[in-house]
Amino acid sequence: MMKSMAVPSSKQHWPFSSSSTLDCPLRKTPLQLQSYINLSPSQSKSPFPSLSLNASKATSPQTQVAASPLVVVGSANADIYVEIDRLPKEGETVSAKHGQTLAGGKGANQAACGGKLSYPTYFVGQVGEDAHGKLISEALVDGGVCLDHLSTVSAAPTGHAVVMLQSDGQNSIIIVGGANMSCWPETLSDEHLKLVRNAGIVLLQREIPDLVNIQVAKAARDAGVPVILDAGGMDAPIPVELLNVVDILSPNESELARLTGMPTESFEQISQAVEKCHEMGVKEVLVKLGGKGSALFVKGEEPIRQPIISAAKVIDTTGAGDTYTAAFAVALVEGKSKKECLRFALQRHLSVFK
Repeated sequence: MMKSMAVPSSKQHWPFSSSSTLDCPLRKTPLQLQSYINLSPSQSKSPFPSLSLNASKATSPQTQVAASPLVVVGSANADIYVEIDRLPKEGETVSAKHGQTLAGGKGANQAACGGKLSYPTYFVGQVGEDAHGKLISEALVDGGVCLDHLSTVSAAPTGHAVVMLQSDGQNSIIIVGGANMSCWPETLSDEHLKLVRNAGIVLLQREIPDLVNIQVAKAARDAGVPVILDAGGMDAPIPVELLNVVDILSPNESELARLTGMPTESFEQISQAVEKCHEMGVKEVLVKLGGKGSALFVKGEEPIRQPIISAAKVIDTTGAGDTYTAAFAVALVEGKSKKECLRFALQRHLSVFK
């Protein structure tokens, strides 16, 4: 069992219930992190409403807030979650200690974290006309996310995933794209693009078609809205057209290695791989370094490193990377310095621990 908190791969999974108060998209018992309550949104004007974090104190289902929203465009999955001692070998069957189906997906996770941080958050995505779609919608609403731009499609099921959690807290995931990867219009609606242009910041991931991400990123860039692309998702190379219109690329070590074809075992190797990202057109790269913390590389500047923060015990790393990226985005749109953003994100991405 690890002795310190990791900043792991950006995976998907969060089970919100009506009793979950302040934990970001992660499983087990809510952490009741009081620091979430102290997060104050920026005071810039915005025409967009946000769901109240504390529904019991809300005077209406939606309350106007003075902040440019976080807009997350991405995936939503139903996660079939199993707890096992170890991964099965080829041809082997193992028994799970526990299993359940929970709401997740990289995009939905990030939106849920924005909502749980009490920041106005919109989610743009697709679910199927099935029970899994209803599960995801209810979980996002419970998390304080506005779903005015969530579409329900009849031609594809809700995306889903098999999440295998091992006893050391690490996980392996198999994804079935479903509505996340199909039935998107060739051209996004004016309503979706208007929301993007009026955002304070936009978060993208690679569990939806590149065509969608490119349209969103171009609309945001034209409006001067910063875009963060989480590199997690498809194994395919990221199109140069997309890399040229994102402000920050956020991979973990393995995703950085896959993207660049270079080793990422040491910080020196990671720095060299990031240089290749710069050559590909990305000016800023936010790397999640697992047990070594995180680092932000800005072209032409010295990297900013954030070490790990000690935790008594890591129980589940699923969704921690998504939480990290979303928390960084919220801090950035609130005007914090890059160094403060790194610290803020690491403090609030906590995977569930004791």
